[in-house]
Amino acid sequence: MELQFQTITMLILLVTFLWPRVDSQSLLNVTETKSARVLDAVLQDYAYRAFITPKTGVSFNGSVPNNLTGIQISALRLRSGSLFTRGVPVYQEFKIPTGVIAQPYVERLVFVYQNFGNWSSFYYPLPGYIYLAPVLGLLAYNGSDLSARNLTELDIRASDEPISIEFGSVKPAPDGSKSNPMCVSVDLHGQVNFTNVVSGNKCLTFKQGHFSIVVKSKSKANPPSVPVSPSLVPPATSEIVKPDKGFRISSKVWVYVIYVVGPSPPSRVYVAAHPLGDEALHTL
Repeated sequence: MELQFQTITMLILLVTFLWPRVDSQSLLNVTETKSARVLDAVLQDYAYRAFITPKTGVSFNGSVPNNLTGIQISALRLRSGSLFTRGVPVYQEFKIPTGVIAQPYVERLVFVYQNFGNWSSFYYPLPGYIYLAPVLGLLAYNGSDLSARNLTELDIRASDEPISIEFGSVKPAPDGSKSNPMCVSVDLHGQVNFTNVVSGNKCLTFKQGHFSIVVKSKSKANPPSVPVSPSLVPPATSEIVKPDKGFRISSKVWVYVIYVVGPSPPSRVYVAAHPLGDEALHTL
């Protein structure tokens, strides 16, 4: 019994330290995330207003209210089938490959592009980091009703090659900076991920969200260093490692369950501890 428990503990440690990781943090607090989500809804509304004479496959630049001057938006309407088979070679700084799938399925969808310019650090503050490029957003919505407001974003996933973001102008890192520039992405829940920059000004992603290039500031308040993924791969499938059917543990023992958090490229492996009795163990 004791030997089996030690074996499971060793397995947990090996998986935790050897699994490839992407730096992932929840740097946006609840208030900041809600503020950004409210702004996304406003920008969706104003982007849709650009469709005065809508044409499929044509990008239309929108106008924002005066209090948001400096933010750029545009909208691109596509058929879901065309998006999957043809992709979008160029949409602002984004290159969308073939094989992109939208869930739930809609016949037509709209990509709303956002460029936050000088508003980047206001709506997406990253303590301990300096923006070297503006925050760019790419969000997808149902395109069946172009007068609709407060739409929920579709779930967009690249199934083969990643979506690439090529930033037109990237500021040089401040003098004395001890870290290399990194790509940063913020999903719709405020989760922040860091990956390597490609070719000096390009970032890769398999899903929608907000993206930029940053570098750690020289402030002593910098967050601790965390490994950065050298490359992106298609989303991993979540799985749970279960004990053998014949394995029984006393209710006083904590059962450790290993699980992989998706859907981003290889994510951290988290180890959760659960106190389970003999009866509950059989339900795993």
